[in-house]
Amino acid sequence: MAAQVDFEQEIVIIAKKQSSDLKNKVASYIEDVKITQGTLSIEADVVQVSNQANGVHKVYLATGKPARFSQILDDGQKIELQANEISYSPATQIITIKGNASVSQEGSMVKGDIITYNIATEQLSAESNSAVTTILKPEPKNKLDDIAEKPDTLQENNETEQEKEQQL
Repeated sequence: MAAQVDFEQEIVIIAKKQSSDLKNKVASYIEDVKITQGTLSIEADVVQVSNQANGVHKVYLATGKPARFSQILDDGQKIELQANEISYSPATQIITIKGNASVSQEGSMVKGDIITYNIATEQLSAESNSAVTTILKPEPKNKLDDIAEKPDTLQENNETEQEKEQQL
């Protein structure tokens, strides 16, 4: 699950330029845009933020070559999304990425034309005109296998046995 404390943090937006359409409640951030909220981060060339009448952020639309989104999840794993376009709705916690889209986590990756990711449930769906590519990282070796393969561990065990014999 996504780090829920992130959504209780303030949103910081940094960009070289900003313009706002107050009547239509749209703000545009241009050039080297970086948005952070806790561990959540969006980096893009341009970000448009549309607000509802009550001031709640409705949609962040980020574009870039590529635009990037990342967040540290509750279990400490980092998820990274990148695409030509990222649409993010904080209210629903859903991200849709389009154009050279990819999601990576713990060495595994999904690539496609369009990927939708639900931050709250950590569920994603991907589609592509050609094919969706998934690359899975192998599971780590069993810790017992790792210990058996390490000569240092065997030497430590032998030294412990020798110490026991000397005490007798």
